[in-house]
Amino acid sequence: MSEQAGSGGDEAARPFLYVVVCAAGVAEGVGGLIDAARGRGWEVGVIATPVAMGGFFDAADAEARTGRPVRSAWRTPGDPRPFPAPDAVVVAPATFNTINKWAAGLADTLAVATLCEAYGLGVPVAVLPCVADALAAHPAYRESLARLRGMGVRFGDPYAGNSGGAEEDGGRPGFGWERALDLLERR
Repeated sequence: MSEQAGSGGDEAARPFLYVVVCAAGVAEGVGGLIDAARGRGWEVGVIATPVAMGGFFDAADAEARTGRPVRSAWRTPGDPRPFPAPDAVVVAPATFNTINKWAAGLADTLAVATLCEAYGLGVPVAVLPCVADALAAHPAYRESLARLRGMGVRFGDPYAGNSGGAEEDGGRPGFGWERALDLLERR
């Protein structure tokens, strides 16, 4: 990917996963996804939407877990590329806004531009939406899901099958972060 492609080096031994984090309340649990991905053999780099950087998750914790900076803005010319090119991308949590902008090709943030480029590079993408029912009913959202599925994007339900022992989120069972990794393994 033009903005994030890396130099290889030590990362060549393990596949590299981009985790795109959007501004949803469950984003505070993204450390669980990072740990699970690393446990499955991935190196991880986090890219967050600018709004997500405003306190939706602990960026310092994500940096400590990955050993890399959290990206939210484009690097300037001459800056080193902090991540190698991705072998896969996970978007979790994925919001209404990000899904619609991505489907429309509106690459106005590093996070959405990364998703738009992933398609052109043939990089597999798994998505765990976190969208309120009222927003999910909007026709634009349904059309965006159809377009992205047509592009090969894999969607999962982060709440399906979670039991009462899971952490509660708005009256629903906890967000199933590892489902995104499961979607990538279904190649």
